[in-house]
Amino acid sequence: MRSPLSDGEWHRLHPLTPLLRGGLFLLVVIGIIVANLRDRLLIVFLPWLAPDIEDEVGRWEGSGGDPIDFIVVNNLYVLAALVVLAVLVVLVGGFYLSWRFHTFRITGDDVEVRSGILFRTQRRAPLDRVQGVNLTRPMVARLLGMAKLEVVGAGADANVKLEYLSTANAEAVRADILRLASGQRLAEAAAAAGPRQGGRVAALSHTVGRELTGIIEGPEAPAAVPESVVNIPVGRLVGSHVLSMSTVGLLFAFAAIVVGVSQGVTWLLFGFVPAIIGFGAYWVRSILRSLRYSIAPTPDGVRITFGLLTTVTEIVPPGRVHAVEVTQPILWRPAGWWMVRINRLTGRSSTDTNTDQFTTVLPVGRIEDVERVLRLVQPGVPESEWTLIVQQGMAGPGEDDTFTNSPRRAWWIRPLSWRRNGFRLTPDLLLLRRGVVWRKLAIVPLARLQSFGLYQGPFDRLTRVSNARAHVVAGPVYPYLAAIDRDTALELFDGVAGGTVRAALGDRTHRWAVTDADSAVTPGDEPFPLDSPAQRPLPEPVVERARIERGETPPASETTPSEEDRT
Repeated sequence: MRSPLSDGEWHRLHPLTPLLRGGLFLLVVIGIIVANLRDRLLIVFLPWLAPDIEDEVGRWEGSGGDPIDFIVVNNLYVLAALVVLAVLVVLVGGFYLSWRFHTFRITGDDVEVRSGILFRTQRRAPLDRVQGVNLTRPMVARLLGMAKLEVVGAGADANVKLEYLSTANAEAVRADILRLASGQRLAEAAAAAGPRQGGRVAALSHTVGRELTGIIEGPEAPAAVPESVVNIPVGRLVGSHVLSMSTVGLLFAFAAIVVGVSQGVTWLLFGFVPAIIGFGAYWVRSILRSLRYSIAPTPDGVRITFGLLTTVTEIVPPGRVHAVEVTQPILWRPAGWWMVRINRLTGRSSTDTNTDQFTTVLPVGRIEDVERVLRLVQPGVPESEWTLIVQQGMAGPGEDDTFTNSPRRAWWIRPLSWRRNGFRLTPDLLLLRRGVVWRKLAIVPLARLQSFGLYQGPFDRLTRVSNARAHVVAGPVYPYLAAIDRDTALELFDGVAGGTVRAALGDRTHRWAVTDADSAVTPGDEPFPLDSPAQRPLPEPVVERARIERGETPPASETTPSEEDRT
């Protein structure tokens, strides 16, 4: 379905946008004013409920009063009502002008948004840099059948937002944006969809009628949603929060409070109780945000939906996943639960607390759920690799282990996990396995790898081992592996360098719907020859290898993993 909003012309947002963006705030302000004037309004408009009204007025006059007292004493109700009405007219006029000047258009190359009355702003999101398209439906907007669309760009604060559109238009616009980003042209979709019925007047009449029906009847009919490949029961979701390290810390806090109060140390109440309340709020918010989770494949990428009160639906196009990590805390091991997180460009700053919800693609799932999710986010992996990834990468090491593990002499560097510490390099992926308390398997697609580094500290040189780190975009996944044999690490370096070049030369996921024949005739986008990677310059890792061969110590910021990664 192609939206009439994707014809390359400038369009305005939904007419109810000012109500959702500013009207609710205005209603809250009016509610606070009415709540504070409740007693006085009762006395003025319902005097039989206040038989001593004369005494009240007398006290107002004697105390000098405030502006409300002045209005009551001087009988200026009409003038006050006119002033309030004028303020409301100004506010409504401002909201209307803001809506009139807020326009957007979708062309074959980018999405543009213009806004501002006095100070104009224009933002562009190039379609070939789109990292995903999120559709968010807050609870109030969902009741009105509306949603906000967010086009995720490839940079900090690069997102372009369309707040608000009707749900049907938002779904259609999102499909058009993803179709354009994939390399297809909307003309093909339009030809397949057939001619449009009627002109602009008919379309406007249809839109107004549909929206009025939606307001009266409630939410619009749900769009066709593909079936999720993973189902998370509510009990498992709650249990995953109960069986967590943060819950263990909460129990210690309770114990400290009980012991402290019994010994007369009452100040512990002031120190721990606010933290406990904050933890409880985070616990509830995290569970509500993970409810209604679903993940399914679509022609334009992986569709992920989550959230009970505010529903978020995002589509991650192919090739936008820069790293994947499968994690299992030790408390989840008896239940066989795992979590899957990814590194991707979200267009948000590192301080944005909502970034985490866009990087967790599986909050909690069994091993078969993990395999289904991995097949979605890494569709190019050969079938024969999945058994090795799941059995050896996640649960290993076992018999016939194909990973290259840390040497025995490096046991003191990773005393708990040196037997599990290992890597495996395939033609398309770099697998890094580590951790015992927190089992972790990092999967780095070589086509997305930015650079690769080897590092040695003084004790590493004495033990003849090295540390490796794959450099990818920032996110929760930290592709790092310590205590690799030095000679093996150098071989890994050469393998990763060559594999990255070959994978990058053959990668076409930025235009996933364009065939090789189409890309060959696109001016300025001729493919590189796949049979001559050695003739191409190697990427940045050369600098990192030169560093280790000279015996230099890398900057502390690049060699200091978190405590969780050390375990």
